[in-house]
Amino acid sequence: MAERARINGAARAAATAALLSLALAACQTAGGPSYGGYGGSPSATPQTPQYGTNAPAQGFENMTAGSEEDFMLNVGRRVYFTAGSAELDDTSKVTLDQQADWLNRYPGWLVKVQGFADDPGNAENNRQVSQARADAVMGYLAARGVAANRMWSKGYGRDRLVRDCPEDKCRSQNRRVISNLRDEFDDPSTPSSSG
Repeated sequence: MAERARINGAARAAATAALLSLALAACQTAGGPSYGGYGGSPSATPQTPQYGTNAPAQGFENMTAGSEEDFMLNVGRRVYFTAGSAELDDTSKVTLDQQADWLNRYPGWLVKVQGFADDPGNAENNRQVSQARADAVMGYLAARGVAANRMWSKGYGRDRLVRDCPEDKCRSQNRRVISNLRDEFDDPSTPSSSG
């Protein structure tokens, strides 16, 4: 009986080892271990996506330095504000410092600075505070060396809400400024002005 249990235990151990070996083989390709969510080397062309913590964001697999995708994913294009305020907090300044560094490294990009609001008050108050927020961001970027003639700002008030909800915690997501990269000015006759 003990001999039979020993044989069954050895068989189970061998079966487990075989299954682990198969599982490891499935996680690798002929080129080696899986990197960044795709088989092969870190620079391999994606064939069949693997999903994991290091998988590239879908649609950004072939991202290059200096691209709009690089700016969005590696720098961040949004900063947020408290109700009724256009004052930049420390968190916003960290993001804007990163934006300024990136924009100074890639001077071919123009920037449309778009302000938004979801604050107490009427539509005109929201438009004014959203414009003040956009102007604050544009001024901060200019102070960090981004040429003012590469940027322009526009306040949209409550247009283009991210979330439409009554709770202030939810509405605070609408109190934002987005730095959008552009290839050309919206209106070439008025660079670096509001509009």
